[in-house]
Amino acid sequence: MKKWVYLFTEGRADMRNLLGGKGANLAEMTNIGLPVPQGFTITTEACTQYYEDGREINDEIKDQIEEYILKMEEITGKKFGDKENPLLVSVRSGARASMPGMMDTILNLGLNEEVVEVIARKSNNPRWAWDCYRRFIQMYSDVVMEVGKKYFEELIDKMKEKRGVKQDVDLTADDLKELACQFKSEYKSKIGKDFPDDPKEQLFGAIKAVFRSWDNPRANVYRRDNDIPYSWGTAVNVQSMAFGNMGDDCGTGVAFTRDPATGAKGLFGEFLTNAQGEDVVAGVRTPMHISEMEEKFPEAFKQFKEVCEILENHYKDMQDMEFTVEAGKLYMLQTRNGKRTAQAALKIACDLVDEGMRTEEEAVAMIDPRNLDTLLHPQFDKDALKNATPIGKGLGASPGAACGKIVFNAETAIEWAERGEKVVLVRLETSPEDITGMKAAEGILTVRGGMTSHAAVVARGMGECCVSGCGDITMDEENKRFTLAGKEFNEGDFISIDGSTGNIYDGVIKTVDAKIAGEFGRIMNWADKYRRLKVRTNADTPADARKARELGAEGIGLCRTEHMFFEEDRIAAFREMIVSDSVEEREEALDKILPYQQHDFEGLFEALEGNPVTIRFLDPPLHEFVPTEEADIEKLAKAKGKTVAEIKAMIDSLHEFNPMMGHRGCRLSVTYPEIAKMQTKAVIRAAINVSKKHPEWKIVPEIMIPLVSDIKEFKFVKKIVVKVADEEIKAAGIDLNYEVGTMIEIPRAALTADEIAKEADFFCFGTNDLTQMTYGFSRDDAGKFLSAYYDTKILENDPFARLDRDGVGKLMEMTLKLGRPVNPKLHVGICGEHGGDPSSVEFCNEIGLDYVSCSPFRVPIARLAAAQAAIAESRQ
Repeated sequence: MKKWVYLFTEGRADMRNLLGGKGANLAEMTNIGLPVPQGFTITTEACTQYYEDGREINDEIKDQIEEYILKMEEITGKKFGDKENPLLVSVRSGARASMPGMMDTILNLGLNEEVVEVIARKSNNPRWAWDCYRRFIQMYSDVVMEVGKKYFEELIDKMKEKRGVKQDVDLTADDLKELACQFKSEYKSKIGKDFPDDPKEQLFGAIKAVFRSWDNPRANVYRRDNDIPYSWGTAVNVQSMAFGNMGDDCGTGVAFTRDPATGAKGLFGEFLTNAQGEDVVAGVRTPMHISEMEEKFPEAFKQFKEVCEILENHYKDMQDMEFTVEAGKLYMLQTRNGKRTAQAALKIACDLVDEGMRTEEEAVAMIDPRNLDTLLHPQFDKDALKNATPIGKGLGASPGAACGKIVFNAETAIEWAERGEKVVLVRLETSPEDITGMKAAEGILTVRGGMTSHAAVVARGMGECCVSGCGDITMDEENKRFTLAGKEFNEGDFISIDGSTGNIYDGVIKTVDAKIAGEFGRIMNWADKYRRLKVRTNADTPADARKARELGAEGIGLCRTEHMFFEEDRIAAFREMIVSDSVEEREEALDKILPYQQHDFEGLFEALEGNPVTIRFLDPPLHEFVPTEEADIEKLAKAKGKTVAEIKAMIDSLHEFNPMMGHRGCRLSVTYPEIAKMQTKAVIRAAINVSKKHPEWKIVPEIMIPLVSDIKEFKFVKKIVVKVADEEIKAAGIDLNYEVGTMIEIPRAALTADEIAKEADFFCFGTNDLTQMTYGFSRDDAGKFLSAYYDTKILENDPFARLDRDGVGKLMEMTLKLGRPVNPKLHVGICGEHGGDPSSVEFCNEIGLDYVSCSPFRVPIARLAAAQAAIAESRQ
């Protein structure tokens, strides 16, 4: 019989794929002798089986859970539903990859009115007993039965208002008992039946809810963003309760062994007395700094510091821990490698190497490449900041600067962002349901919550600017407004927030590019030391090329020459070329553009200082360049000596039913060879000039012919290129090598790569078009139906953002297997958007590409991802 359930004593840290991260770490903490409330873990495989069985827990799994309930009762000396010594448990999710706040938790499970009366009497603490029960009813109703928690929050607020108190902790035992009764009535009115009293019924309901939460909308969004497969499933951890809400000698907290925002070594966290863990994480009450725990619980704090040291040394990484103090005694509820900002990740990795805890390779491997993007996000301009006065201050929960229009809910944030507005999401406190709105916003501002609240943790993981816990805000969410510093702010007003300092500003503050921290260079040097893949950039201007070089690019993998035609001083001549009636007229118009193209290419060669530059010849269909405004059409007609009607007729003739598969790419050069001739002259003349100016650089221009599907197409255009290039080089009296290659972006090119490789010096995968052609849908229109594909699990990720290994990837592998034996000197890269996606970079390393090319600001991500791929490969 398959084993579906494990006691904590039966697990280990290396079983995270089976037990999930939380379960594996609870087992590991148990093994090394830390004070962990005991329990058992239901495996990730059980979750997968639950979905295979039509969202039901089968009898075999049920029987094992029943068996392990008995084992847990033996370990704890307590029994489920017992009138003398009842066992209460927490039920928590735990995927193999950390997903903070994305799935569901139920605390105090096992309570009913009889059990509450028992623990109230035996503990002589009725307030605690009824507090646990009202929390359990609220959590169970929300998580298991999907009754919105807002209904219960409204009842709590009414009770506090009625009693004239501000905090939940100020409510008496009688108040909480009354609330519990109100909660049960609310439950019955919404569900149509009484709240369940049987602890086993409660437990199985909670286990199902945790399994179900693996497929909730916020978890699905988080998985897509963090490359976590749906097939992994989540484990369920059933753990005996430790109570931080029994009185003033109790409490709960969340702490990190290093600062998750800066990476500075030292205990960082928050603590609440007389509270349960959800109070800290949800941000319902603003907690105290962890250092204040020492004053209240000196013995427990001393032990906690020792535990922190043990855990960091054991895991060799910054730890994020949840803990409870019950009657002065410490209990560890969770540990995991803590989420951190990009700045903190770099510092922690470098410090761990300096402390002898990690090797360089391990330091490189422990940083999430996607987070590096946050280092390059704007910061407030210092001069503008000097003239700005903060109107409020919260906690700087996630660094960076954000400026935008105020919105009060996730739906509005998404809607406004989609229409191009920059927004700041302002909430009383965020909940996991807000994740899509948080993602759409420039930044997040909350009234409640601390550095470990939901908003703070999720924002740091996303690299979003966040200020939390600004208690000076008087919020009126219903009317979409708030008051701060005596001023009323309404939806649509501008606000600026600083996620580093916590400062809040009225209006718009200018932002500037971020400065890269010192540890960044050190990590990048290590990455460059261990990676095999070269990293180039996609750049069309010298400015972009220079920025990419600053960020470590080793060449240009894609220069889209058509982007150079749209400037005002060039587009007129290009339009004249399009509507010309003869080759001579077209050549005359192209001659006007030639000097501009040459100048641009010289700028690129200069910026790259002798590193490779791949220049793609004209690719888009010609209709993209024609005028649409009446005045521009008249201007073109005048320049060509034609009537407006004639020009409009020519423009109409360029219309295509399917431009993605129409008259574009190499087909333009076949139809109009003069375009290829002009572009070849521009490339070669630019290379000659820069070579003369910088003889120390070895400039070898790479001319890329796009959208080839047949060897004959390639040979036709290549013949034009070679003839013109050789003539230019001979006339200049200089030795200059150049290469002619092609972009592999049509499946037929991949299928016939052995033929094309006989003529091509290089291949470069244009995976944007290759993905479109392989799937048969346009990336511009896919957004209309991709959400349905995500919901139905037909697709887990956007194939235009993360490379489709099973289809597009196979075509890429086929291209290499066919092409390289024919041409051993063939070099191959990728220049689609996937070149900056870490999982796609890993695949490119795996199949043996020579380089990846990506946008300038993604170059550091690609460098780090390439190093991680090489390090992982070397360990296999």
